[in-house]
Amino acid sequence: MFQKNAKYHLGQIVRHRKHPFRGVVFDVDAMFSNTDAWYNAIPEDSRPKKDQPFYHLLAENDQSFYVAYVSEQNLVADNTGEPVDHPDLDELFGPFEDGQYPLQVQLN
Repeated sequence: MFQKNAKYHLGQIVRHRKHPFRGVVFDVDAMFSNTDAWYNAIPEDSRPKKDQPFYHLLAENDQSFYVAYVSEQNLVADNTGEPVDHPDLDELFGPFEDGQYPLQVQLN
């Protein structure tokens, strides 16, 4: 059985190592779980390994809000203490406190 511990947790704010965006973790896959087309669209010399956690983020940059799917190796914790302004945050999380967002949805 494959077992991997995720470095980041739900509600945590992270930023991308190479690209200018940050976001809030709202889901984690223990290993790559997207399509081959998505993976193959990444330039070969930049493709992350599939056997690491991948994070679903409510992401933002200077121009827009979106959902991002990012490998653990490409993320770092965002310690700015600044909130994220993604419009979908209220659907999943409570108000920003102590540098993160508390989970507010009912899990099954």
